[in-house]
Amino acid sequence: MEIVIVGAVILFVLIYNKTIDSHQFLEDNVKYFQALREDDYNFLVYAKYGEEVDPDTLFRKRVLNAGIVAIAFLFLFLDDLSLLNIVLALVIGFGMFKLPYMSLKNFYKAHLHEIDIMLPYYLKSLEILVQHYTVPVAIGKSIDDAPDIFKPGLRVMIEKINAGDSSIDPYMEFANTYNVRDSMRMMRLLYRLGIGSQEKKKERLLMFSRTVSNLQNKARETKYKERLNHMESQTMIMLVVTGIGVMLLILIAMLIMM
Repeated sequence: MEIVIVGAVILFVLIYNKTIDSHQFLEDNVKYFQALREDDYNFLVYAKYGEEVDPDTLFRKRVLNAGIVAIAFLFLFLDDLSLLNIVLALVIGFGMFKLPYMSLKNFYKAHLHEIDIMLPYYLKSLEILVQHYTVPVAIGKSIDDAPDIFKPGLRVMIEKINAGDSSIDPYMEFANTYNVRDSMRMMRLLYRLGIGSQEKKKERLLMFSRTVSNLQNKARETKYKERLNHMESQTMIMLVVTGIGVMLLILIAMLIMM
């Protein structure tokens, strides 16, 4: 333990005095660390913190923290520095590196239910824009007013469309990213709105509008059921607490009478 403390102090002093420039080290080796970066990391950062947070800064902190932990364990194993202990220190450091990513992933999964409810309302606003603009232009104009959690996916989708990808792939990637009820079907309908003649667009827009309205009704029903369940649980808790309170008062009164 003394070795770990001494090693940590030495490492801190070296970094503090700029003898070891951690930021420069990360910049010089960024291409190697980028290989460890998850494909959906930027999206998950934006989904949790919004677009004001820089994913690159958070990623550098992940790498730095993981490196410090790995070095600390190497100091811990200094008396018995074997290949197994070196591998163990690296594995622990890698685990430390993965923890923030797993936290972001869990946050996103926990909020899928909110996405399921918000999607129909976003699509309704998009439907209004599609009546006046082409689908790609409407998507681009909808981003600023879209729920924050949709913005990263929408930006990726519109960038691919504007780059010349006229296939259904950008829409399906968005649906896969926000994989909730009817997202696949809605993105297919949205893609079909952008192709074909003006007459076909009117027919498809009518179908799209009806489907969005049905989704909105389902979302309202879900919200109503959630409120009802919440009220029922609160009522049950109140009844149980009241019952226990009454029983305690009766018990206290009986004890006093005795």
